[in-house]
Amino acid sequence: MIRAADTLFARLFGGALAAIVLAHLLAFAWFTYYGQQPPPRHEPPPHFQAQEAHGPPFDHRPPAPGERPRPPLLGGPIVPLVFQLITLVVAAWYGAKALANPVQRLSEAAERLSENLDSPPLTITGPREARQAAQTFNLMQQKIRDQLQQRGRMLAAVSHDLRTPLARLKLRVEQIDDTRLHDQMSQDLNDMIGMIDATLSYFNQNRQSEAMQQFDVQALIESLAENAQDNGDDVTYQGICRPLKTQPMALRSCLHNLIDNALRYAGSAHVDILEEAEQVRIAVIDHGPGITAHFHEAVFEPFYRLEGSRNRNSGGVGMGMTIARDAARRMGGDLKLAETPGGGLTAILHLPRA
Repeated sequence: MIRAADTLFARLFGGALAAIVLAHLLAFAWFTYYGQQPPPRHEPPPHFQAQEAHGPPFDHRPPAPGERPRPPLLGGPIVPLVFQLITLVVAAWYGAKALANPVQRLSEAAERLSENLDSPPLTITGPREARQAAQTFNLMQQKIRDQLQQRGRMLAAVSHDLRTPLARLKLRVEQIDDTRLHDQMSQDLNDMIGMIDATLSYFNQNRQSEAMQQFDVQALIESLAENAQDNGDDVTYQGICRPLKTQPMALRSCLHNLIDNALRYAGSAHVDILEEAEQVRIAVIDHGPGITAHFHEAVFEPFYRLEGSRNRNSGGVGMGMTIARDAARRMGGDLKLAETPGGGLTAILHLPRA
């Protein structure tokens, strides 16, 4: 019986029933006290009879002994009705809050889980339904972590096992006298090794649990541009912004991949920083061959590479943009592509201030 009462349904039904019973008890008490038939009305004195033709009768006499008092000015049925309304509104508010609280807790936990798989589990509190939902959510979170760890171990084992035969193949390719065949096989082997490295890098970055902290984004962009210039690359930047709360390693990975993508396909990159009230917008602009608009979403898929100017001969394996967008979304932002006026590609990173 106690367990049956510890449910959301029992709490909502009990609260509504108590409000209805209290409202009816007050109505019963009021009608019992005020609802009797009034005693016969005494005729007014002669000098008041003339007023009856012009208005309601007027009686100044005090109530007789034993006579029930007349209802006060606001003592009509409006009092129990108002009380009923108030109690039912309170019961409805309690019921809505009792329904909303478990859903809100689950929603907040799901949002934390999407940002960090190592977020703390839900507290097992509330009615039975809420406790069951919290236990199920915590079990789901643990299973997701276990599956990712298992996938990581599998990928690490596969990559280790593949590297040995690939290394032997590279040694054997060096013995091929046919230059054309040698170059083709070397390119294929390098692509396979690059895909393995990119896959492991992508997985390791997704596994990282990085805390949000105040970070100087402008200083990071300046450092990336100066390092690229020291290596002989054409990277420029402009704009200023205040520090914001973000994940420094994820931001560095995102910007590094965007700049590297622009250098690979266009030979130069320009980073434009725009400070806004609720976000910071960072645009990485190149004037290379660009990408047709209907391919802008497709390039974020893992290992997706376009034919033509953006092919394997450029050195990529199709994971840079995937890693960049995933890093942007881990920070609570997003990454979009647009065409550069005059030709080229512009990658726009949105970072929220909240």
